[in-house]
Amino acid sequence: MNEFISSIEAADTIAVTGHIHPDGDCIGSCLGLRQYILDNYPGKSVTVYLESIAPEFLFLSGADSVKQEAEHKSYDLFFVLDCSSLDRIEPYLSMYERAAKTFCIDHHISSKGIGQEYILKPQASATCEVLYELFEPDRISLSCAYCLYTGIVHDTGVFKHSNTTKQTMEYAGRLISKGINTSRVIDETFYQKTFVQNRVLGQALLNSRLYEEGQIILSYLNEDEMQALGADSGDTNGIIDQMRVTKGVEAAVFLYALDKDTYKVSMRSNGRVNVAAISEEFSGGGHVRAAGFSMKAGLEEVTGIVLSKIREQL
Repeated sequence: MNEFISSIEAADTIAVTGHIHPDGDCIGSCLGLRQYILDNYPGKSVTVYLESIAPEFLFLSGADSVKQEAEHKSYDLFFVLDCSSLDRIEPYLSMYERAAKTFCIDHHISSKGIGQEYILKPQASATCEVLYELFEPDRISLSCAYCLYTGIVHDTGVFKHSNTTKQTMEYAGRLISKGINTSRVIDETFYQKTFVQNRVLGQALLNSRLYEEGQIILSYLNEDEMQALGADSGDTNGIIDQMRVTKGVEAAVFLYALDKDTYKVSMRSNGRVNVAAISEEFSGGGHVRAAGFSMKAGLEEVTGIVLSKIREQL
């Protein structure tokens, strides 16, 4: 019996969490694991803790039961998914530390090896892909399949990023065979945008600038612009990927204000730049071609630092 299954079977109370600012893979993996346990291990208590989930993901099973606030509870088993370091689960760190057993499952190459038990597969496109390998395929319900498929769709950019492999497509196909309505996932959670999101994208593209003879594209949204647009962090999804496909670009950078003195930095690479290495320098995480971090500094300072780090690799 593998450690993943034996850990679940030995626990009565189980908590699941993922990284701050949860994206599709984080949400899909947390809800997918919850659903798989509830479907196949009757009597287990499973609670998911995540920061606010974007509205487009609320159709996923269990999304309405997610708790945003940490509780003073001690769990038999605490899963950390899609997360490379403990500072990325800061809101729930005290619960993690009180748990009898901790178990991390991830695919980020920058992962620090957290948890008493640890499964890392950097060759996987998404943590949801890692979970698919851990689950027994015949015991994956339609509700669970929707969660896993959503995570894979988002971390592969609808199967167009370089992390998409033959194995990724095979797993996605098997999940689809459970009865998934693919357009519901792809159109409604990935491509469909609100009016505010379209305005945010437009402003970000207007603010974009090229550096190093077109090899770097960088854009930003400062605090005043975020407020004027009525935007929050969820409204910035997809901007960096649109910037990355600019002809001639090797690296794309998008910054947006979290508050007056803090910026979230998202980076994408088309091959020559290892953005994960840059992100790790500032306690961030990610992959060679997709990574990010937060920095407490002004826009001009953050921009200068990031551009300098990218230039070192060009």
